[in-house]
Parts: sequence; structure tokens; C-alpha cells
Amino acid sequence: MSDGILDNLTTITDRIKHACKASGRNPDEVKLLLATKTVPAERIKIALHAGHTLIAENKVQELKEKYEALKEVQHSNHFIGHLQTNKIKEILRYNVTCVQSLDRIDLAEKLHQRLLTENKTMEVLIQVNTSGEESKFGVHPDNALELVKQVAQLGTLKIKGLMTIGLLSAENEAVRKCFRLLKDIQQKVSALNIPDVEMKELSMGMSGDMEIAIEEGATIVRVGTAIFGKRPTPDSEYWNENEA
Repeated sequence: MSDGILDNLTTITDRIKHACKASGRNPDEVKLLLATKTVPAERIKIALHAGHTLIAENKVQELKEKYEALKEVQHSNHFIGHLQTNKIKEILRYNVTCVQSLDRIDLAEKLHQRLLTENKTMEVLIQVNTSGEESKFGVHPDNALELVKQVAQLGTLKIKGLMTIGLLSAENEAVRKCFRLLKDIQQKVSALNIPDVEMKELSMGMSGDMEIAIEEGATIVRVGTAIFGKRPTPDSEYWNENEA
């Protein structure tokens, strides 16, 4: 039983198409990333078999628990949670292809050293705290350019863009301000023409605010609850985790 997942996927892809049409964008420019925190592997597989193969976890423990069950189905796994340096080895072990939550130089350096040891490279997005909330991770917007420059010196890390978690608010304009700030930083980084730095991805927008994010230039929207149903833990608590 798909338990509504397939219908929900149709609804979300329609929402993406409509938001793109309303803002004069090509729907092919926007990727749907399935946020699979707390979702059992069997339910994730329903979405994977339907062709939605970009997924992301917030916790290394969940990556580990679902790895065996999911590895038989073709998919790409991003990491979107706060990553502790002592979990880097596991991120690599469980085939994460992109860390979207790189927000500090010590993490970047340790990730780089581990990748050198394993003769690998990894795509990363720089996470920016655009809402100004202390509960959110991410580099301060004023320091984002400097962090990009520092990470660009580490040859194993391939910067592909930026990520943010917008304000969890019913005030659309307050949410929009977060996404506009990320777009502004993207344009500033692009103007610097830093070697080996791409700014093609803006990962922003979730179930409740994806239309606003698309209007402001999102290329990846992260959707979980609107596809898999309500989680046992509310988003406001989950994004304030200290553990990965």
C-alpha cells in the first residue's frame, strides 16, 4: 500500500510546476528532494520506485539504519542535518553524495582530510543562517563569502551552491526575506568568479514555503511531511538538533 505517498508526490510536483509557471521558470530547473527523516525505508522505497530518487537525511544514525534496505534501489543521498566532525567517516561510508549543511571551516577541513585519505571528492552546499535565529545552524550571512573562499581552497570539496532553512513563520514576507538574502549571497559569490566554485544550486523551501522559495530562485526544494505525512517530532524541534 502506498498510503497516499504517490498521490502526495503528484500534488507536490504539480505545486512545483504551478510555482514555476507563475514565476516564469522552467520546472526542469527545480529538483524535488525528499526529506526522509523519521520515515521508514519501506515508505521511502515507494517514492524511489516512482522515480523520485533524490533523498536526504538529517541524522547519521538514520542513514546507517536505512542503508542496507535502500541500497538495492537507485538513488542519491544528500545530508541536510548538522554534521559533527566525529561522524564524517560514517557520512562517507554510507555513500552521501552531497553535504548541504557545511557551515564552518573546521568541519570543512576535517572532511577534506578524510576525503584525501580515501581518495574521494564530495559536493557541498554552504549552509547560511538567513533567519537570524539562534536555534538554526548555518554561517552568518556576513561571513558566508569568507567561508566560501576558505572552503574553495580545499580541493576535495566541490562547492555547488548554498542552502538555508527559512523562518518557520506564517508571515510570507518574513520568509521571503530569508530566501532573497540567500539569492543575494549567491549573486555576490558568483561575481567573484572564484576558481572551482559553482553557484548553480539554491537549496531552500520546504512543504510549507516552497512556492515562495521557487519564486525567489530555489533549484532544490526539500519536502518531507507533505509527501510522507506528519512526523512524530515537529520540524521546529528537529531543526534545533545538536546531534547528527
